[in-house]
Amino acid sequence: MDSFVHILMWKLNSKNIINMLEDLKNSEYVVLDLETTGLIPYREWITEIAAIKCKNWEIIDEFQTLVNPERHIPNWIVRLTWITNEMVADAPTIDEVMPEFSEFLWDAIIVWHNVSFDFRFLSYYHYQCMWTYLENQTVCTLKIARRLLPELPNKKLWTICEYFWITNERAHRAMWDTRATLKVLQRYQMMENQFQN
Repeated sequence: MDSFVHILMWKLNSKNIINMLEDLKNSEYVVLDLETTGLIPYREWITEIAAIKCKNWEIIDEFQTLVNPERHIPNWIVRLTWITNEMVADAPTIDEVMPEFSEFLWDAIIVWHNVSFDFRFLSYYHYQCMWTYLENQTVCTLKIARRLLPELPNKKLWTICEYFWITNERAHRAMWDTRATLKVLQRYQMMENQFQN
């Protein structure tokens, strides 16, 4: 897509996105990713949590842990994430992890790639462990991509990283995907600065 069309696309789609990025610029936010044993929260379990806390676009803290799902991780998930049953055997359970992680999140804006997946899992287990609903404001880098990068064949994190020349050597490991999502978010912010000027 040439620069003129890209600028036009930004102008047409930018109002809500600029508001989102402005919210992040002036707030504490957490970029977050989960790995799980499957696709459905109430039937599957979290195996890894990674999060990077930022303020004024600067990293101020990180959180990372494997989680023992207390059940067998399917072979196809092991092949996808490289998280084995042996790796999580001595890891804390979600009941042990969630109080500390909930405190880490507090009231920060949460940034995800594909919020519809991760938010369902984290909300479900946050309620199961803490008996409170997760009410944090959310920003989804996938939804932003749908508006700003319509020319991409899909909006998977790997595809967006390739478009922005971002290296993610360990896709489907939580901290690597979290760092990649943060870099994607930073590229969006650079686009905002470029097209607003």
